[in-house]
Amino acid sequence: MTEVVAALLWDGDKFMICQRPAHKARGLLWEFVGGKVEPGETKEAALIRECREELGIIIAVKGAFMDVIHTYPDLTVHLTLFHGKITEGEPQLLEHHDLKWITPAEIPCYEFCPADREILQRLAAGNIMVPQEPV
Repeated sequence: MTEVVAALLWDGDKFMICQRPAHKARGLLWEFVGGKVEPGETKEAALIRECREELGIIIAVKGAFMDVIHTYPDLTVHLTLFHGKITEGEPQLLEHHDLKWITPAEIPCYEFCPADREILQRLAAGNIMVPQEPV
């Protein structure tokens, strides 16, 4: 099983989604920014690295929003979606084809990677508890 992490990044009432490059598996489908955890790396460190590599941003990782296990024809992933906050930089398309900030109501307008479906259902239902800033 492949450990994968992703970030749920909010800007007001909108969250970020990224469109996969056309040449990759599941090309042009939408997803949350993130990627594979490398050997010896924590999930949080992997997510910080992936956001820097893919979008040129630094994030603070908050808490986990949810975990999903999904089997694709070519691999099985254990996806952990973390709440995150951009602390430095503006998102750039360093790897993805496109990125958007959408509201949960706009989810049906985009075709997402199958592993994200359960997460998107929870977001659409409004079951969101964003961790508060430390006092």
